[in-house]
Amino acid sequence: MIRVTRRYQFAASHRLHSESFSEEKNRAVFGKCNNPYGHGHDYEIFVTARGPVDERTGRALDPARLDELVDREIVAAFHHKNMNLDVPAFARTVPTTENLAIEIARRLTEKWSG
Repeated sequence: MIRVTRRYQFAASHRLHSESFSEEKNRAVFGKCNNPYGHGHDYEIFVTARGPVDERTGRALDPARLDELVDREIVAAFHHKNMNLDVPAFARTVPTTENLAIEIARRLTEKWSG
């Protein structure tokens, strides 16, 4: 098996805020990321896929196919978006980096067929 990793970027805003916490606890837990008006980040993600090397092409995967998938499912969905308001997955889930990584992995795993 060969692993191929590609880098992608997008910019998005969010507010880290849990409805189950008081305003005071939200400020204590999330600090400046709890700004009521949100704030933005430039995100950089690394996507790794694996597979055997095809004898005819010498490649484990078609990088253009991976790029198209990531562009459609991740970049188009998050770039210049407010994750709390524009991304249904974060309507009730705090859009932390960890939860964002889980959502990205879910979307890519669901759509990638190898």
